[in-house]
Amino acid sequence: MAGGAMNKALTLVALPVLALLAACNMGGGGNASSEQGELAGARIGAPFTLTDQDGKRVKWDDFRGKYRIVYFGYTYCPDVCPIDLQRIMQAFTRFEKAEPALAAKVQPIFISVDPERDTPAVVKIYAAAFHPRLIGLTGTPQEIAKVAKDFAVLYNAEKAEGASGYLVSHSRTPYLFDPDGKPVALVPVDDPATPVDEGAPDAVLAFLEKWVK
Repeated sequence: MAGGAMNKALTLVALPVLALLAACNMGGGGNASSEQGELAGARIGAPFTLTDQDGKRVKWDDFRGKYRIVYFGYTYCPDVCPIDLQRIMQAFTRFEKAEPALAAKVQPIFISVDPERDTPAVVKIYAAAFHPRLIGLTGTPQEIAKVAKDFAVLYNAEKAEGASGYLVSHSRTPYLFDPDGKPVALVPVDDPATPVDEGAPDAVLAFLEKWVK
């Protein structure tokens, strides 16, 4: 319960920050497109080099030309991360079936905020459980700290002395980036129309259909 409460607190802290960052796109004139996402103009994202699930070094610019769904979490997460990823990747699977050419332009990415436990081998098993196209990334604690800062992600390992296990509280920030690596909008994993049910209406699917061109 403590980890869940902290997670909610971090989300409440992070989302106003994101709103302020996105606000820099407003007020610059009356010609702003209504088709811009809430994160258009936000200073989220920066070049990085991390390690993928196969132990290969991967750069942010390696994904240039593709829309990027980026989710920060960790493999030992007991509740929020697996539910969010399930919702995102189930919607992505449906999107693949309906619009295969457009889905090919999208790269889903999972970035661990628990590099001490999330080795490439661990991340590989975890990512594969959700979708074969989901890429898992990890790195050194220093690398992850920098990426989290650049992507406006807050996290904190709740370690107790002598405890072998621990939780990592983190902000809930499922982002969509455009093919140039610019932030577009938050993926609506919290929308009531996004249940963990492949047969139900899906806000994430509608989101992908709206933004991926």
